[in-house]
Amino acid sequence: MMKLAIIPARGGSKRIPRKNIKNFFGKPVIGYTIEILIQSNFFDNIIVTTDDEEIANIAREFGADVPWIRSCELSNDTTTTDAVIRHALAEASMIYGEFNFGCCVYPVNPLLSIEMLQNGLSQLQIHNAATAFPVVRFEFPIQQALLLNNGRPHFRSPEAASINSQDLPVHYHDAGMFYWFDISKYRNNPFLFSDDSIAFEVDQLQCQDINTAQDWELAELKFSRLKASQKK
Repeated sequence: MMKLAIIPARGGSKRIPRKNIKNFFGKPVIGYTIEILIQSNFFDNIIVTTDDEEIANIAREFGADVPWIRSCELSNDTTTTDAVIRHALAEASMIYGEFNFGCCVYPVNPLLSIEMLQNGLSQLQIHNAATAFPVVRFEFPIQQALLLNNGRPHFRSPEAASINSQDLPVHYHDAGMFYWFDISKYRNNPFLFSDDSIAFEVDQLQCQDINTAQDWELAELKFSRLKASQKK
C-alpha cells in the first residue's frame, strides 16, 4: 500500500508572520513535522506544497520533497485545504505514480507523534472510512456558553443552564493536526469531513492548534512538558 504525506505550507500568515518556519526551540517549526513523518517510516513520499521559496528550501533541508511551487491562486486566504490536497494529488500522481492512502499534515505541529499517526491510520482502516482525524473535547459544556451584550451575560441556550454539566453530551473540535484519507474514496468525495469520516480523541496536552501568539506560547509549554516527561 503506497502512502503519501502532504504538508500544505503557504508563505502568508497574518496573525503569526512566517509562522510555518518560525523558530521553535532552535529549529524552524516545520522541521519537527517533517522529521516525525520521516521517522515514522509510514510514507513512500513526503511532499511540501508551498508558494514560498524560503519554505521550500527549508523543507528540502529537513528531507521533504518540494516538486513544485504552488500558484498564487492556490495560496490565498480563502484557499481551502481540500483544494490544496486535490491539486497535490493530481500533481503527485503524475510525478510518483498512484498512492492508496494520503495524510495531510499541517506544518506547525511540534507535538505530533508517531503514535498519533499510527492511531489515525488504524482507525481509517478498521472503520473502512474515507478520512480519519484527531479531535479534542471542549473543556466546558458548550450548551452552557454565555453571550455578552454590553457586558451583560446571557445563556446561549437557556434550556441547558440548569442541567448538571456531567449530564450534557460531550462536544469536540478538530485538533488541527492531520487527516488520513483513502485516496480512491477521497477522489469520489473530495472533502476531509464527510459522513464517512472517523474521529478519535487526543489529549489536550498532546496537541495545540496554533493561530495566535498565545497559542504559540501554550505550544512551547506543552512541548517542554512533553520533553521533560520523556526524560523521566
